[in-house]
Amino acid sequence: MIFTSIFTALVAASAVVAVPVVAVNQKRAAPTDLDILQYALTLEHLENAFYSGALSQFDAAAFEAAGYKSWVRERFQQIANHEASHVEFLSGALGDAATKACTYSFPYTDPKSFAALSAVLEGVGVAAYLGAAQFITNPAYLTAAGAILTVETRHVAWVQSAVMTNAAWSGAFETPLDLNNVYSLAAPFITSCPDSNPTLPVQAFPALTTTGSMPTPGGPVTFSFNSTSAGDRPLFAAFFMGLQTKFVPLDDSMTATVPAEAIGTVYAVISTNDTAVTDDSTVAGPAIFEFRLPEGAA
Repeated sequence: MIFTSIFTALVAASAVVAVPVVAVNQKRAAPTDLDILQYALTLEHLENAFYSGALSQFDAAAFEAAGYKSWVRERFQQIANHEASHVEFLSGALGDAATKACTYSFPYTDPKSFAALSAVLEGVGVAAYLGAAQFITNPAYLTAAGAILTVETRHVAWVQSAVMTNAAWSGAFETPLDLNNVYSLAAPFITSCPDSNPTLPVQAFPALTTTGSMPTPGGPVTFSFNSTSAGDRPLFAAFFMGLQTKFVPLDDSMTATVPAEAIGTVYAVISTNDTAVTDDSTVAGPAIFEFRLPEGAA
């Protein structure tokens, strides 16, 4: 089992950044096509900055010293080119309404930590496009988003399998995440944005991390978060796995049991509801787990 500790450490040390968003207590309507395109461009700007910054810092010799073949950096350069193309495409579609790039901070220190974070970001990107698809009303926009989604899926499959030597998939279904969950995962990397950027219909939930030993499927996991929104209500860990959500009660020490069937990339939030996860029921999260697929897993 591999746990994405690099991402967890960053979230634990992060504060909510100054990105224009709808106030937490403001009633939000369903996002429009314009909102979705601006949201997508916000994420593509982040990925573009991530790859361009890392590849300008780590040359071929650095990748070789980290134990990678020369083609690994070359493939990452191709991914960087894809992300730049996505930014150009979405910026052109939005015109004057295009979201501008922000200032970012990423915790990679070498090619290996860069590759690990790449797997996380690409996976979140896939979950973001998949989760937002339900709101797109223009068929042409939906096709364009699907064209980007499938490429992002190819990215994460390659990074997970060829670079990280994990499985290229988590199961028969990908996991969609809603706008707020994705923004909560992206926000720690954003340090500031232009004042002219459009207001996004999103909010960031309090960070969710884990303490103690690394969790395994069927084993205990202890969560840590700073939120008072739950009051005295019972709390549940909601594990997002493909198209399923598994609810597990938290005990007084904020410990839950990881579902035994958890495999691949799994997201979790803390919820006051054990039947459905909503913005109002979400207390903290998401956290990201990576559980290695056993040999012969379906």
